[in-house]
Amino acid sequence: GVPIDLKLFNEISAKTPNLWHLAPAGTHFMEELNEAGGVAAVLKELAGIGLLHTGLMTVSGKNVGENIAGAENRDPKVIRPVENPYSRMGGLAFLFGNIAKNGCVVKRSAVAPEMLVHTCTARVFIGEAKAVNAIYGGQIHPGDIVVILYEGPKGGPGMREMLVPTSALAGMGLDKDVALITDGRFSGASRGASIGHVSPEAAAGGEIGLLRDGDQIEIDMLHYTIHADVTEEEFARRRKEQVMPESWVKGGWLARYQKLVSSADEGAILKV
Repeated sequence: GVPIDLKLFNEISAKTPNLWHLAPAGTHFMEELNEAGGVAAVLKELAGIGLLHTGLMTVSGKNVGENIAGAENRDPKVIRPVENPYSRMGGLAFLFGNIAKNGCVVKRSAVAPEMLVHTCTARVFIGEAKAVNAIYGGQIHPGDIVVILYEGPKGGPGMREMLVPTSALAGMGLDKDVALITDGRFSGASRGASIGHVSPEAAAGGEIGLLRDGDQIEIDMLHYTIHADVTEEEFARRRKEQVMPESWVKGGWLARYQKLVSSADEGAILKV
C-alpha cells in the first residue's frame, strides 16, 4: 500500500559509491568480504560520507552507529574505500523508455563498460526455453539483444528467474557482446547487460511484447533510458495484429493469480 517511484532508486544510486564486487560480477567471494570486515565495514565506509542514518535503532538494541563503531576495513582491495570506489554510482539502474514505460532494472555494476551505452538488434523469443535453445544453437551473435517475453508475473505466471539464458550467454563468451531483456526476473547471480522486470510486461499489454526481430534498441544505462526505434504508429499497428500466447494455466488458484497480479513495477501484488 505504499507507492514508490522507481526513479527514487536512481537518485540513491547516483550518490552511493559501489565499494565491493562479488562473483559473478567481480573476482572476490563472500568469505573474502567477511575476512575484510564484512557488511559492517562497508556500512562504516558509507557512514563516513554521511550516507547512513546512524541514529536509527536496530533489533540489536543499539543504533546503526553503535553497531558499526568497532568495524574496520581490513582489506581495501576487497572493500574499496570511498575515495577509490569501483564506480561513483551504485550497482542498480532503473531504465525507462518506450518499451519499459513503467521501468526495468539492470545490475549496472556487472555490465562491461562497452555495454553501458550501445545499440543492439532484437532477437525475440516467447519464453525462456526457446531463447536458451537459440543461444546454445549458435543463433545469437555479437550486437544482438535477446528479448524473452511472457515470463512476467502474469505471463509466467509467477515471474521465473531467467538465470539459464544469462548463464548460457556467459558460457558462450557472449556476455560482453550480447544484451538480454525480459519481463522475467533476475537474481544476484546474473551478469552482463541483463535487463529484467520490464513493466508493463508483455502479458499486460506492454510494448515489449510488440517487439519484432530486427528492431533496433538503444540502451543508455548512464542516463537511465531504453528505447526501441519503433514509432507509436507502428506499435499501434502491431498491437492490432498481436496474438497473446495461450496460457498453460486453465483454472484454480493460479488462474486467479494470473488475472489479478500487477507487473513488477508495483511489486507483482494482487490488485482487485
